[in-house]
Amino acid sequence: MYEHFYGLSGKPFSLLPDPDFLFDSKRHRMAINLLDYGMMTQAGFVVITGEVGTGKTTIIRRFLKTVADDVTVGVISNSSKGLGKLLGWVSMAFELDHRGRDQIKLYNAFVNFLLEQYGLGKRTVLIIDEAQNLNADALEELRMLSNVNNERDQLLQIVLVGQPELVETLRRPELRQFVQRIAVHCHLDPLSAEETAKYIRHRLAVVDGKPDLFDDDACIAVHYFSSGIPRLINQLCDVAMVYGFSDEAPKIDFSIIYEVAASRESMGLTPFRPLPADVTKDGLRATLGNGNAEPAPATPPAPSDAPQTRPNVSSRRTMSSSPR
Repeated sequence: MYEHFYGLSGKPFSLLPDPDFLFDSKRHRMAINLLDYGMMTQAGFVVITGEVGTGKTTIIRRFLKTVADDVTVGVISNSSKGLGKLLGWVSMAFELDHRGRDQIKLYNAFVNFLLEQYGLGKRTVLIIDEAQNLNADALEELRMLSNVNNERDQLLQIVLVGQPELVETLRRPELRQFVQRIAVHCHLDPLSAEETAKYIRHRLAVVDGKPDLFDDDACIAVHYFSSGIPRLINQLCDVAMVYGFSDEAPKIDFSIIYEVAASRESMGLTPFRPLPADVTKDGLRATLGNGNAEPAPATPPAPSDAPQTRPNVSSRRTMSSSPR
């Protein structure tokens, strides 16, 4: 819709976890380097955590896109509390026949698979996304699987990707042996205001967009309303460009970002930070422009017969298995 109007070669703010758009923030770069290091050093377990929308899946997609030919990867992309016996799903992730086999036969078949891959000079990596949904029993089953190795090499490496609840589960006393097997853990934090602006301009550059399409005040507002969560940044910026296109605005400014956030809030289903109470749009712009993260409430005016003004809130690969 708006791509031609703004001279773009594609959508810059798609919600899909496209590794071509991966932004090299300090924390994301650290996560990538730690993941690569864990793979190189044959770490038994690598854990990547972060809040919803911080880019965990995008990092995994980047790994899958760049993984070497001597690595066999299986992915369980959507684990759930109702996952059931884990070995069946692991077998599906590596396209092993699991039908009609009990747990012992599944285990023996999987061990034979690992030994076969090792004999071919390949490393085997299992990635489990949404791992916060795994219970203690499933995690203990994974630990037992990780025991399959020889005297020199780790036959199976496991990457767990999940929300902070995964850490809470791993802190349980009965999982202390599991925690000792975790060689690498990285937590993805939200982006700072400066990183948010760089993130926006990076994604625009990927699709040949002008770096100043979003002005400085707009970037600050995006960070405020998204709290630096990449998924929310994408959602807010994408809709803002629709608004800008509708208004034939040459650039996206603070007012457009504010209007998108206010409109979503007024409809009752907003993922964004709420509008600050008792602060006008201009007051919020001034406060954020001065580098303050938290706007102060507006000073009550002196009694007057003049009508009071109100805030403007106008309206707009690699194998995988995925449980359903």
